[in-house]
Amino acid sequence: MSEPGRARLGPPPVHVGLTALVTMTFAPILMVFAFGALVAGALLFIPTLIAPRRLTPVKAEPFECGKDPIAVAEGRFAIKFSTVAIFFIIIDIELLFIWPWATLYRKLGWFGFVEMLVFLGVLMLGFAYVWRKGGLEWE
Repeated sequence: MSEPGRARLGPPPVHVGLTALVTMTFAPILMVFAFGALVAGALLFIPTLIAPRRLTPVKAEPFECGKDPIAVAEGRFAIKFSTVAIFFIIIDIELLFIWPWATLYRKLGWFGFVEMLVFLGVLMLGFAYVWRKGGLEWE
C-alpha cells in the first residue's frame, strides 16, 4: 500500500495504456472510413450544385438497356445481362475467398489445400453447367 503523501512509483495501470493502444490501433482505419465517407458525400453533393437542370421530353422517357420500351411487357426478356452480372459477382466472391487463403497457404497445410480444391471444384461445376447450357453465349 502506498502512503497518502508519497508519489506512486512504477508502471501506470493497465487500463490507461490499453485505451491509448486501442485508439492508436483503430485511428488509421477510422480515418480511412472518414475520408471515404467524405469523398462519397462530395461526389453525391457537388453535382447537385453545379449540374444543369434542363429536362427535355427525350430525357423524361423511360430507358432500359439501350432498347426502346415499346413492346408488350408480357413478352420474353433476355437474361443475358443478369447472367453476366451474376457470373461477375461469383468471380468476385471467389477472389474474396482465395486472397486470404493464398496469404495463409503455408500455415493451413494440406487441410487448407484440400478445402480450397473442394471450393474451386464446386465453382467449376457451376461454371461448366452454365457453359454447357449456353449461358455464356452472346447472341
